[in-house]
Amino acid sequence: MKRKKFIKTCGIGCLSLVSGASLLAGCVGTRHISVPISDSFLIIPVSEFANEKKGGYRKYLIVQNEELSYPICVYRLSKNEYTAIWMRCTHQGTELQAYGDRLQCPAHGSEFSNTGALQNGPADQPLRTFPTTTDLNQIKIDLR
Repeated sequence: MKRKKFIKTCGIGCLSLVSGASLLAGCVGTRHISVPISDSFLIIPVSEFANEKKGGYRKYLIVQNEELSYPICVYRLSKNEYTAIWMRCTHQGTELQAYGDRLQCPAHGSEFSNTGALQNGPADQPLRTFPTTTDLNQIKIDLR
């Protein structure tokens, strides 16, 4: 192998490794938790939003329970304001994926905001949201 081709091949390999590592690092940030249902409420400790590695708070987390057919994405909008969104696309019922401040349908590309508002179709309705209340230590999601 000639020197020029060797350097080019090594450079491409290094760039691929670096970009692959940054893609994986982005996936690590999503936190999935499983919490019990108590009297029609999901109760989440506020501490679940703490992001110790970055010294701040997570924008969102995914909440699961075996009694729910789809997970719920809980966004932290401010210190005491949260929104809970059913991760079921209103187009054909596919489970949504969270990407920062938006939810996206992997089947047909519908996009929704962090409040459940429709951004792009083919879905034509916003997502189902659940009322949330907070106190000093916990977030309650009303499933009724």
